[in-house]
This record gives sequence, structure tokens and C-alpha cells, in this order.
Amino acid sequence: MKLAFLGAGAWGTALAIAAARRHEVVLWARDPEQAAQMQRERTNARYLPGVLWPSGLSVTEDLAHAVAHGESGLIIVATPMAGLRATLAGLHPAARVAWLCKGFESGTGLLGHEVAAQVLPGASVGILSGPSFAQEVAAGLPTALVAASFDPALTRSLVEAFHHGSLRIYSSTDPIGVEVGGAVKNVLAIATGISDGLQLGLNARAALVTRGLAEMTRLGLRMGAQPETFMGLAGLGDLVLTATGDLSRNRRLGLMLAQGLSMTSVLARLGHVAEGAYSLSTVIERSRQWQVDMPVAEAVHAVITEALSARVAVGQLLARDPRAEA
Repeated sequence: MKLAFLGAGAWGTALAIAAARRHEVVLWARDPEQAAQMQRERTNARYLPGVLWPSGLSVTEDLAHAVAHGESGLIIVATPMAGLRATLAGLHPAARVAWLCKGFESGTGLLGHEVAAQVLPGASVGILSGPSFAQEVAAGLPTALVAASFDPALTRSLVEAFHHGSLRIYSSTDPIGVEVGGAVKNVLAIATGISDGLQLGLNARAALVTRGLAEMTRLGLRMGAQPETFMGLAGLGDLVLTATGDLSRNRRLGLMLAQGLSMTSVLARLGHVAEGAYSLSTVIERSRQWQVDMPVAEAVHAVITEALSARVAVGQLLARDPRAEA
């Protein structure tokens, strides 16, 4: 199978490496100098230093060449969410496309499948998501992901393309739930980072993960998702990894907020995108639109907008009235 990856960040490169162990893969990099360096050195020194590429992977700065390569197989969009719309707009409606980005589109508040419905109506599209750090996938460590689409044929192709060796791919007919999980878990990871930064203990972390999962599920169900999705890889799985893993940028963001740093200082220190910071306002907007109670997300929003200090926001969460768990 021929695959084209559009975007040469850490996650796109890691999955391209995994796929190239069995398939012919072309990776598109926007920066011509970066593309030439990667092709010459057979590694992505910027994002995955020291990870050598299999022979089936090549890189190009020519977007048209990459797209043409993937049109007979699969095109994988590996840009941030901000680049999804423009990338989809440059593709043929008959192309089979999946994206890796998580979150809501800035400005519109749309999820990936909603963006695709506007840009490529009727096209065969889907998402590949789940608990995964790029460094571990590139190193060949065991990882499980979920491929979700309204088109069963596309889902089967994604499983065929990526299910191999240490990489397991499960299928889903619920792209809405998979995308809601991928967007909201980043916000909840900031919350657990704040809790850990304040040294509130493991009990508090477990409570935040559990109640955060309830918030994620409530929002997803109101948006049309299937409840079982949130007990799977794109829900609980991705939430646990992002909320507890030391490689999580969103968790690190929360840890620094707990120190009293401003968002400007935090983002400057991170050096990479922490999607939860950009998804948060949309999560809040959509929860209010659907009248879904999300107190953990609201508390994170108050800290990030500097309406409350981290410690005061936690205190307000603890002061909420008792209620039934379900």
C-alpha cells in the first residue's frame, strides 16, 4: 500500500516510520531545508533525534508529489488542527484521508469530521487516535490505537496499513467520540498537572481522572458519540496516558501553572504546542452550548485565563455540593 504523510512533526514522522516497515511511504515536510536534511541523514533530527528510518520511507518538500503518491492508497494528515482545513481543501474529493490531529478548530470550534464535512463533503475520511507518545512509537514499543470512520472500508484500510508488530489498531464506527476524547483529554491532563504541581497527592489525581472522564463522556454523548468509546483507547486510555505520562506537554503545562507562572511564560518554556491550551476555550463554549456540566474543565479555564489561582480553583472544586456519582 502507498501512504502519504502530510506533516513532518514528531507524531507524523513516528507513524510514517512504523508504516514504512511494510509499505511505501512518502513524508511531506513544509521546510525544504528540513526535508533535504532528513532525506540525507535518514532521521528527523528536529523531533525524533537518533531514530533511523526504514528503507520504505522517503521525504519530499513537494506537496503535489506526496499527494499523488497517496491518492492510490491513503493520505494521512499529520498537521496540527489549525492546518487541517487548508490541507483537506487541497485534496481530491475521491482521496481516502485520515488525520492524526486532536482538538477543536480555532475560531469555528469544529471537530475534524465537521471540518471535513464542509471541505470534502461525501469523501471517505477518518481519524487515527489513542494513547501514544511519538518517541515510543518510533522506537517500536508496544502501542494500541483506534481507527474511526463512518466508512467501514476506510477503517479496514487504516487497520491494514498500521496493524503490525508492536502497533495494534482497533476499529471504531464512532469518529465523534474518538475526536471528543482526543480534544477533552488534553484539558483534563492540564488539571492533573496542576494537582500534581500543588502536591495534592495520588488520591486527588485519581479523582480528577475519574471525574474528568465523566465530563468527557457527558459532552460526547450530547454531541452524538457512543458511550463505549469513552471506556476505550480514545477515551480512558488517552486520558490516563496524557494525565500521568512524563512526556505529556499538557501535563507539564499544568505543573508549571501550579508554580504560579503565567501562560505566556509557560508556553515559552514548553517550546511545543500543548493542544489543551488552545482547545480549552472551545471545550468550555461547547459544554455551555450543550448545557453540559464540566466543573474540572471550568476550573482549568479559570486558571489559564488568570481569573483564579491554581490553589483557589482547586478549593472551589472541593467546595462543590455533594451529588450522586452517576
